[in-house]
Amino acid sequence: MVTVVGIRFKKAGKIYYFDPHEIDIKKSDFVIVETIRGVEFGEVVVGPKDVPEEDIVAPLKKVIRVATEEDKVRNQENKEKEKDAFNICLEKVIKHGLDMKLTDVEYTFDNNKIIFYFTADGRVDFRELVKDLAAIFKTRIELRQIGVRDESKMLGGIGPCGRPLCCSTWLGDFEPVSIKMAKEQNLSLNPLKISGICSRLFCCLKYEHDMYQQIIDKLPGIGSTVITPYGEGIVEETNVLLEQVKVKVKNSDENTEELKLFSLNEITKIKDGQPSLKEQLLIRKDIEEELKKLEE
Repeated sequence: MVTVVGIRFKKAGKIYYFDPHEIDIKKSDFVIVETIRGVEFGEVVVGPKDVPEEDIVAPLKKVIRVATEEDKVRNQENKEKEKDAFNICLEKVIKHGLDMKLTDVEYTFDNNKIIFYFTADGRVDFRELVKDLAAIFKTRIELRQIGVRDESKMLGGIGPCGRPLCCSTWLGDFEPVSIKMAKEQNLSLNPLKISGICSRLFCCLKYEHDMYQQIIDKLPGIGSTVITPYGEGIVEETNVLLEQVKVKVKNSDENTEELKLFSLNEITKIKDGQPSLKEQLLIRKDIEEELKKLEE
């Protein structure tokens, strides 16, 4: 087993693990560590814990020290310098007529590098811009193009739900989200209704996806014959979220039929009708993929 601590360098940023190296470190401490980008100032968000050696991505770098008051002051000074650097870079972008949107600026703790983050629709020739910035700041300059999701994470905002964006408050990593998740949750497939301010599918579609898949596997397909407390019936409608089905059963006089609502534990499937919900979704996906190939 190896003892590690989890450190985050940005709010809601990815957590990286380091060797505490016999230093007394607690959660919420600020520390100085060495990374591939240079010396960095970070916050301990995961206190010391033991993990198996095979779970460690080598080489595991060591924590240099717990941050002193001087380190904290220097970090704050860097934050102030980032604002000035942003404005200077923005002026240079306009001067060179570059089709790019400056998003954020970051100083490394040791001031050996300044990283400028930007978004753009395509490739941008920023060689002259880098020369200008290097001449002004007298240090290494890096321009890094990011995606629209990363931009939203950096800038923050309020989502359609009325709450601060997940990505800018607590979501460390982006997970793949597909339109299939919206289909399985019976949501509108209108892009305007299932997309965030980054114009990409809601990250929250992933949160309940596994649960929906488990329920869909258990639900009988529409048209299936099931045994209910009122006898045999045909499934007419399903509700994934409530784990319920509407079944058409015969009344006691057997001359009329009625729709009744049952939970999954009240019915037993005895004959398949239409494909199950999961099978229907897979079939629909196959058809859509074939159509896409034909269009191409």
